[in-house]
Amino acid sequence: MIQKIWFTLVWSYMKFGLFFYSKKITVLGKENIPKKGAVLFAVNHPNGLVDPLYVTTTNKRQNHFLVRAASFKNPIVKKILESLYLMPIYRIRDGIQQLANNQEIFKKCHHILKKGETLMIFPEGSHDKKRTIRPLSKGFTRILFGALEKHKDLEITVIPVGITYQHPSHFPAKVTINYGKPITTRTLFEENSLAKSINILKNKVTEQLKIISVHIPDDEKYETILQKLNDAQVDFTKVDSVNEMIKSNSFPSKKPPKKNDLKPLLYLIILNSLFPFLLWKKASKKIDEIEFIDTFRFSLNLFMCSFFYCLQAYIISVYYGNLVGLFYLSVSALLILIYAKLAPTNVRKYRDFTEAGKQI
Repeated sequence: MIQKIWFTLVWSYMKFGLFFYSKKITVLGKENIPKKGAVLFAVNHPNGLVDPLYVTTTNKRQNHFLVRAASFKNPIVKKILESLYLMPIYRIRDGIQQLANNQEIFKKCHHILKKGETLMIFPEGSHDKKRTIRPLSKGFTRILFGALEKHKDLEITVIPVGITYQHPSHFPAKVTINYGKPITTRTLFEENSLAKSINILKNKVTEQLKIISVHIPDDEKYETILQKLNDAQVDFTKVDSVNEMIKSNSFPSKKPPKKNDLKPLLYLIILNSLFPFLLWKKASKKIDEIEFIDTFRFSLNLFMCSFFYCLQAYIISVYYGNLVGLFYLSVSALLILIYAKLAPTNVRKYRDFTEAGKQI
């Protein structure tokens, strides 16, 4: 019970933070999510640990997550992650001897599904900024069919989830979360051999992910198509229209990026958040993967800005009264909200992620 209360508090705080961090969060297909019963969310993975945050804060089910084991190396971080229903999944790159630990994790997953709860998995196996759906690993099917074999009266619904960002690593973020059509699995499992069931399920999930997120086939034309879409400054979060452009090989004409007339406001926000900004500047130099820029920038600024704004508001209230302190805190939050909701979200080159890292 205490863990559920803790999870709800953190969930609410993260949802609040993402509202300030994002220009627009578009959620599609929420009606596809069963209100009760075992559900496995199969999610594409373009943008580090913010991907599960966007998914779990846009649906009302209490989610358990499988994330890469490397995130659990620090003992303190490990305890925090476990308290929020995150579990490690081990891969060959973590060491062959570590793979045996997955058996215990799989048992926990079977128990979660048996209780009619939800599990979130990223079946591509790793994050990648490329706008393409990569081949799915069979790990998620092993968990699912293992649970069905163990519990004969269990039905598990698979919901593919497509995440598409206008630009991973860019602030303010603009993202579409698209919940696909439910895939029931009991009949599939009972009417086919295990190998065939695995292939059918992987194909079903892959087909949906290619529709509910922007998918550029990863072939020799990938870079050319991506360049045409970038040159046209398309809104990638309008998934259906962009996928139609790709399918028909018909692209809008080249457009210049929109000018950011709110840059002075950004500088004012940075000045008001100077200490968190300096911490972010230092931390950003250690980030060597673009997919982790949003993860670190969002989490660091959410906690540090919240703390320092409250601290600064308290100091002001001591000298000038509670009303002035509250006014300062309200204006500080309002400035961030105005910038996040009104600043342009232009498409930029992925290679220039160090520039993105310089932003607050």
